Amino acid sequence: MKAVILAGGTGSRLFPTTYIINKHLLPIYNKPMIYYPLSLVMLTKIREVVFVVNPEDIPLYKKLFGEGEDLGMKIMYAVQEKPLGLAHALLTAEKFINDGEVKHSVCLVLGDNIFFGHGIAEILYQAKDDVEKNGGAYVFGYFVNDPERYGVVEFDSGGRVISIEEKPKNPKSNFAVVGLYFYDNTVFEKAKKIKPSWRGELEITSVNEEYLKEGKLKVKLLGRGFAWFDAGTHDSFLEAGEFVATIEKKTGLMIGCIEEIAYRNGWISKQKLEEIAKKLSKTDYGEYLIKILKE
Repeated sequence: MKAVILAGGTGSRLFPTTYIINKHLLPIYNKPMIYYPLSLVMLTKIREVVFVVNPEDIPLYKKLFGEGEDLGMKIMYAVQEKPLGLAHALLTAEKFINDGEVKHSVCLVLGDNIFFGHGIAEILYQAKDDVEKNGGAYVFGYFVNDPERYGVVEFDSGGRVISIEEKPKNPKSNFAVVGLYFYDNTVFEKAKKIKPSWRGELEITSVNEEYLKEGKLKVKLLGRGFAWFDAGTHDSFLEAGEFVATIEKKTGLMIGCIEEIAYRNGWISKQKLEEIAKKLSKTDYGEYLIKILKE
């Protein structure tokens, strides 16, 4: 499985700040927003990642991540010229996902989504394993007070998914589908089949509907022990930063520390981690990496 992280778009909900900078590079407390979705991918042991970005942002992402050498990963960049929907963005990454005759399954993550909860790595790994073995799609639901802002999933009395709808005026449930998806390789065929929505975009919800029609859509609900932030508005951006700051100060552990994960995964050496820590030695982030080295 390879991962696709969507980090393009205009960031219009965060204007005027995002007139001049990609929103996924803004800091959520002490690290760029994009570190959080990348850390999730790394926790599932996926080492090949495609960032889908705006053409003007490629130099910034390459300065931040290069080709993944500092993380023991392979990082690639696909360009989405215009924001024509999440499914369209996924399609721009297809050539990086498939290696000739070899077709890979996909983990798709929205670059402004932040997750936290006990056992999250195990849950994601289970979803990855299920899709790799059995095919289909595996997504996650989260109870929200404003479901009309999201893709909404409806269940029958037996807990089976019976519908999924994008930004409905009259939501059939309070369960939003969060920005984290696992798909088999037929996702590209499905994304090419769907039609633009009333918003003129190729919606990822339409792709999920295709899997639902085939009886191959699984939805796991994330309960009260999990936090999910869609950090694309000023309020949610602030809430996410405050949440991360509170957890890190209380526990002394970092959320979304990609170098720590790479080191614990055995992808980078102690020497490489030390090299990175020295570059960041004047920051709390660097001090944290030094603490990891001393364990």
